[in-house]
Amino acid sequence: MRFFKAAILAGTVAIVAATSGFAADVKIGFVVKQPEEPWFQDEWKFADIAAKEKGFTLVKIGAEDGEKVQSAIDNLGAQGAQGFIICTPDVKLGPGIVAKAAANQLKVMTVDDRLVGADGKPLEDVPHMGISATKIGEGVGQAIADEIKKRGWDMKNVGAIRVSYDQLPTAVDRVEGAIAVLKAAGFPAQNIYDAPQAKTDTEAALNAATTVLNKHADVKYWVAVGLNDEAVLGAVRATESVGIPATNVIGVGIGGADSAINEFKKPTATGFFGTVIISPKRHGYETAMNMYNWVADNKEPPKLTLTSGQLALRDTYQAVRKDLGIE
Repeated sequence: MRFFKAAILAGTVAIVAATSGFAADVKIGFVVKQPEEPWFQDEWKFADIAAKEKGFTLVKIGAEDGEKVQSAIDNLGAQGAQGFIICTPDVKLGPGIVAKAAANQLKVMTVDDRLVGADGKPLEDVPHMGISATKIGEGVGQAIADEIKKRGWDMKNVGAIRVSYDQLPTAVDRVEGAIAVLKAAGFPAQNIYDAPQAKTDTEAALNAATTVLNKHADVKYWVAVGLNDEAVLGAVRATESVGIPATNVIGVGIGGADSAINEFKKPTATGFFGTVIISPKRHGYETAMNMYNWVADNKEPPKLTLTSGQLALRDTYQAVRKDLGIE
């Protein structure tokens, strides 16, 4: 009986040792287009947590252009990696990335930006985790509609600044998602004013929004939507510059950037009412886990996973960030 138990125990130890040894042999790349950006730093941070939990090696590579992407994939192949996750600097590199991955016998999945083929359509065979731009925009629109109602404003007297950057599909999806919800809540379409920005920063948004505000100086209340926090902050700065009180402005951004958090930390509330925070946790941790399971157990990730964001306000942003694993 003792011998039997000892044999079972020895077998269990051998299985654990073998599993641990296999995990140590798994090497996964995580390639990002802007390694200096906080979003990608956070993705790497959460991917590192997955690597520590499972015991595999994570290789983090920044690849800012197509040439560096090709080099990164060859590098991973030479290191004996089995797969990689990538946020490409250009989605049109899709066919080349897939071909280079195949040449190096690497499994590939994408994060944030989805690869497209020569016809501009998504490469649906490549597993992808992305952000649902429309859903995030809808969250912005709902937050604004709820606050308009809470403040008792008559929508007929409210103007909406649509800070736009229409050459970027994600920007269109986010903004149109917000506008669609506002219209469904009864917001008059004729009160929505387009403010095209030359770039996606705060200064460009301020300039665009100022033009709208000067043209419609009779409007008492304003709301603002845009691609990101910077777009909405630009619109808020514009309202301040023309003397509109903060209590007459509702701006809801997207991203939860430092600029948004700093706005919440100001001693007096501004027109920047909230931000929909997008969490890098799933995009880093979950994709790394998915790739590990694909390599170790041949369990392919879902072809498409879309994540959404969480609304953070001046008095809730700390709790939201903690909940999303950012704090």
